[in-house]
Amino acid sequence: MSVAEAYVARLADTGITHGLIGPHEAPRLWDRHVLNSAVTAPVFDRDARVADIGSGAGLPGIPLAIARPDLHLTLVEPLLRRTVWLTAAVDELGLTNVEVHRGRAESLWGVTRFRHVTARAVARTGELARLCLPLLEAGGSLHALKGGQVDDELEADAEQLRALGGSRWSVSRFGTGIVDPETVVVSLEVDAAVPVPSSAPRRRAARSRTAGRPVTRDSRSGPERL
Repeated sequence: MSVAEAYVARLADTGITHGLIGPHEAPRLWDRHVLNSAVTAPVFDRDARVADIGSGAGLPGIPLAIARPDLHLTLVEPLLRRTVWLTAAVDELGLTNVEVHRGRAESLWGVTRFRHVTARAVARTGELARLCLPLLEAGGSLHALKGGQVDDELEADAEQLRALGGSRWSVSRFGTGIVDPETVVVSLEVDAAVPVPSSAPRRRAARSRTAGRPVTRDSRSGPERL
């Protein structure tokens, strides 16, 4: 069994029982979720550090890590039950280029920066830009996997994107002949590093261990029931 097949099997099993994937999604895990994410791999620079915001079941981060072992992925997810699942999945799949961070995007503001940030089905583009642009290094880019009706959203959010520090943006489609419909990606670039907002909450990093592997955690995320 390949690494990708092992990941799909895990999604179809504990991914469903843990509530990370809906039961009705099981028949279309390959095309709607895994391939839908993996086909975007060419948009990322070689050897880049990439943050996957609101990773959930590891989408798109884990498929990207499998397709592009040169990338260094950080899966950012605030919910404890999801980070427990993600950490176990990363360990079992042997993905040495992936780490899991428990916290929201803001918990990494001022702590580290990435060449790229990605997200899938998290928020509209303007809100994603607010959360993610302070995580980018100069010359970095946000790549958001979106639905097909993205042009109207970009037009509505254009002023906000400029105000937040976005230099330019574009829409690309990936997976022709592989997935149907194609995966739509909004790419938002920054020429200079966007300053961390002055209203950003002060947080200190903490470490917890899950499934025998260290997980970076925002110490102010608060408890959560499993």
